[in-house]
Parts: sequence; structure tokens; C-alpha cells
Amino acid sequence: MGEIALSDSVALVLLRRAEHVLFAALLVVGLVRSVLDDRHPAAVLAVALAVGTWYAVGVGLAHRAHTRAAEPTGHAEPIGRVGPVGRVEPIGRAEPIGRAPTRSLGLTWLLTLTVGCTVLVVLSVDFVWLAFILFLLYTQLLPLGAALPAVAVLTAGAIAAFGLHRGRLDPAAVLGPVIGAAVAVVITLVYQGLRREADTRARLLAELTAAQDQLAATERRAGTLAERERLAREIHDTVAQSLSSIILLLRTARNAYLDAPPAARQQLDTAATAAHSALDDTRRLVRALAPAELVGRSLPEALRRLTETTREFELDTRFTVDGEPYPLPTPVEVTLLRAAQEALGNVRSHAVARRVVVTLTFLPHAVSLDVADDGRGFDPAHPAVDATAGTRLGLSAMRARLAEVGGSLVIESVPGQGTALSATIPIADEAA
Repeated sequence: MGEIALSDSVALVLLRRAEHVLFAALLVVGLVRSVLDDRHPAAVLAVALAVGTWYAVGVGLAHRAHTRAAEPTGHAEPIGRVGPVGRVEPIGRAEPIGRAPTRSLGLTWLLTLTVGCTVLVVLSVDFVWLAFILFLLYTQLLPLGAALPAVAVLTAGAIAAFGLHRGRLDPAAVLGPVIGAAVAVVITLVYQGLRREADTRARLLAELTAAQDQLAATERRAGTLAERERLAREIHDTVAQSLSSIILLLRTARNAYLDAPPAARQQLDTAATAAHSALDDTRRLVRALAPAELVGRSLPEALRRLTETTREFELDTRFTVDGEPYPLPTPVEVTLLRAAQEALGNVRSHAVARRVVVTLTFLPHAVSLDVADDGRGFDPAHPAVDATAGTRLGLSAMRARLAEVGGSLVIESVPGQGTALSATIPIADEAA
């Protein structure tokens, strides 16, 4: 069959090629015996060449259709149900012959080949065993309901051919075609079973590969976001804090030494200006390293978008802001956003809730995030007792993240009465 599709197993390829070899061998043996016995040698040679060429044409067209169908952009259908011992679909799902042009072409090819083989059998009984190849093709290219009657008629024809050429019937002349037909049917059923298994394995492998690629991409993205957030926190907690301290010290020095020479005071002002500029640049860098959800929007806007997305899960989600919003340090915004994502994720996965309310509250010296749902609730003092209740690892990670910015997490929940989660982070007067 030439090139082999990736989804084909070795057994399937060998079965297809063995059929072609068997056809060629039976045709050559019949031709040689007929010529040696001087039974219409010229007519036999002409018809045999025509039949062999016609079979090769069908094999070539089936292979081309199979190759095109295996390509990502190919849409061609193979001849018949694929072609002579080409890619065979399960019998139970075969479409009726003639529904598509390719099926009509396949049927025409098969009928023409049958006529050619019949002519050869009429000329010489040595070609009667070509019926075995026709048995295989009928069971492969036709639905089972049409293939079995056709095989039965073909078997009766082969037996009749033996009787007409020999003038009598013997057990071998009857049992040979019958056994050949039975073997052909069994071979085809086994072949189709192998084909289904190969297709199933190929599909599962493709799905597994796609899932692995998606998981790898997700892990890479998660790793990149985590590293961006880590760098933002490190820069905020080190460089930004140090620059803030330097500005404070310069301001204190200038106010403490009012009688200092004007040149010294000017140098202090220059140093403070440079420190302010460096702090502004550092803050811009920290903001640039913030999560994508916070790029170009404030924390309230990011939370509002998050709750709107959650509504797609058939949750009545509300978002409100209490107090007058004011700028927050990037680590605080990131922590509250991640806390909201984790809390809403838990509601979707475990709470079996119908309504959830997210509230962001700006207090004079703190900011808090409250997430309350009307789900089934749980006992915060005890670990989960079933898989649907979660592992509590998300809550532990939330507490750890809040602790990094000096925040705290409070959870109130009663089985059957919903859950309320409150994350609070203190804000210094001079927020960095």
C-alpha cells in the first residue's frame, strides 16, 4: 500500500499487503496453468492482464484517498468504505452504498472486478480461487447485511464453476469455496476489530498528547506568573522599602540641620529628588510585574471582572465596594486578587451554592475582602471527610500568602448554612 498512516498497526498493514500478494499469486498461477494446458491462452492472457490492471488501479486510488484523508487538511474519502483492503470502518456503522460519489465508485470497481474474475473462471477453472479475494473484498467494502448474501451467491457460483468444468461435483469442490468464504468473513471481522483498536489507541494517544501539551503550557504560564509575582514582592520589600527609608532619612536630616550651609541643603534636596525618581521607577517596575488581571486596571475593576466570569458557572455572583478606594501596594492587590480567585474557585467546586457575594472594603488603616456564599458549608475545625469537600490546601496557601503581607484570614462556616471568608491586610499610612 506504499506509505503507511501513523494510526495503522503492523498487523493491519501486513493483512492488507498479504491480500494483494495473494491476489497476484492466484492470478499468476491460474494464468500459467491455463497457458500450459492450452485453454484459450490468448483470451486468458488478455483478460488476466485487464483484471490485474483493474485491481491495481483500485489499490492505487484507495491508497491515494487514504493518504489524503490522513493529512490534517485532507477531506477526501477513500474508495468504497476505503478501497480494496484499505482503511475499513466498523461494519455496524457503514453508510449505504451509493450515498457518496466515492462509494458509488467503489461499488463500480468491485462489480467490474467481479465480472472480470467471472470471465476468467468461465475460460479456466484454475481461476476459481480468485473467489477468495472477492470474499474478502465483499466483506470489507459492503455493509454486513449486503456482504453476506453476496458472499453466499459468490460461493454458489464457485461451486457451480467446478461442476461445469469437471462435469461432476465432489466434496472438495463444495467444501473449498464454503471454507474459503467462512475464513474470509472471519479474517475481515478480525481485521476490523484490529482497526478499531488501532483507531482507539491513536485517538487516546492524540488526546493524551494534547492534554500533556496543555498541562505543560499551563504549568509554564503558572510558573511565569509566580516568578513575576515573586520578583515584584522582592523588589517591593527590598529596593522600594530601602528607597522609602532613604527618602525619610534625607527629609529628617534636612529638617534637623536648618543651619547647614546652603550647598549642603541643596545636596540633600538633590539626593532626595534622585531617591524619589528611583522609587517611582521601582514602583513602575513592580506594577509591570503584576498579574495580567491587574495590568491597566485597579483592584476593584479586576475583582468585578472576576465575579462576572464566575456568573458563567450559573452562580448569582455580586460584587460591592465599601469605603473610598485608595491606591494599594502591588503585593497587597495581588494577594487580595489571588484570595478572591481561590475563594470563588472553592465555591464553584465544593460549596454547591446558588449565590455568592464578594465585598472589598477600604478602611482607614486596612483593606479587607469578604466572600460569602449560601452553599452547604463545612466545619473549619475538621479536615474534609470526602473528595468533594476539597483538600484545604487552597486555604492554607491563602493564609500563607496573606501572612507574607501581614494579613490574616478568618473563616466562618456551619454545615448546611454557607461559608463566609474574610481576608484583612493592614495598610501603613505611607503605603509603598
